[in-house]
Amino acid sequence: MNPNLQHLHTYPFEKLARLKQEVTAPEDKTHIALSIGEPKHPTPHFIQETLLAHLHGLGNYPTTKGIAELREAIANWLANRFQIPAKQLNPDTQILPVNGTREALFSFAQSVIDNRNKAVVMMPNPFYQIYEGAAILAGAEPYYLNTTAENNYLPDFDLIPETIWQRCQLIYICSPGNPTGTVLEQQDFEKLLNLASQYNFVIASDECYSEIYADEQNPPTGLLQAAYAMGNTNFDHCVVFHSLSKRSNAPGLRSGFVAGNAEILKDYFQYRTYHGCAMPLPVQHASIKAWKDEDHCKENRQAYREKFTAVVDILKNVCTITMPPASFYIWLNTPISDLDFAQQLYARENITVLPGSYLSRDFLGINPGRNHVRMALVAPLDECIDAANRIKNFFNTL
Repeated sequence: MNPNLQHLHTYPFEKLARLKQEVTAPEDKTHIALSIGEPKHPTPHFIQETLLAHLHGLGNYPTTKGIAELREAIANWLANRFQIPAKQLNPDTQILPVNGTREALFSFAQSVIDNRNKAVVMMPNPFYQIYEGAAILAGAEPYYLNTTAENNYLPDFDLIPETIWQRCQLIYICSPGNPTGTVLEQQDFEKLLNLASQYNFVIASDECYSEIYADEQNPPTGLLQAAYAMGNTNFDHCVVFHSLSKRSNAPGLRSGFVAGNAEILKDYFQYRTYHGCAMPLPVQHASIKAWKDEDHCKENRQAYREKFTAVVDILKNVCTITMPPASFYIWLNTPISDLDFAQQLYARENITVLPGSYLSRDFLGINPGRNHVRMALVAPLDECIDAANRIKNFFNTL
């Protein structure tokens, strides 16, 4: 067995299941799950119909690179969304479809890490646990970037010792952030890109929540957008990860893409030809339709805004709560231990939230997820309102 397997941490939802087993939820209240970031809005009908219309494609092996029409649709979407001239993105060398970004975020580290040199992989803390598992199984040392209220829940690159930068081969960033919903700005990306150029590491930007944001006129900046704006037209050191799971409410489609520097993707493509993870043709055709349509994304954002507005309005008098700039999460500070809060909320109100410490690691003397819970506003509006009223009642008992 791979000896690094023993260093993997228990997944957050396994911990949550054990926490809930210690108590019993009230039977007279329906369960509301705010713990898992699985969109519950309907998958657009046109995506479903396109998938069905191309089921005959199941009779063919798909290629790792995907069909040209899909890569072109992705390149056009990237160019339009992130203000990059279309000619700057080559669909043949800078776009690679993947079966969901979870798989890609993990496998990417396996292809880029040289574990002979005491490699370091940086990641925000709290974080999506795939980053950590990818680093460990690639034989690298995870280095956590604590994100707290004091630094606006964003990584502070100025606090990292030079000795760590010198060993860094890969950094995962997540903007908009999971679980905080905060976003990196142009100046943040520029600082990181300058560091990547100086110390020669790869930036893996997880942008899966980029299409869920509060201000319709102010979409979050992306890594490729920032790189192009500062003259990095080859997107050196840059790779971005995007998905249809959140953007198009299609988590079961398992469709996303990786894009960025051609040389980095050339090596990653070689890895994937052995990895055996080509996207089925029916999914590719459905994905083309999804990437070409923006109307359903606007409707999706509006639905989340309505839920955020309602939930924040209900809870604002019993706790400190604000609408994040992006994502569908509320990163709620708790007046008691996050574990106790989550367990007691389930026991009294039959609502499941995810303790923040399950998404974090103790690092440099703190656990930045402690005394926070993540609430995913993925349920229908009426359920979110019901949940908010129950949480308000729970706060009033503390």
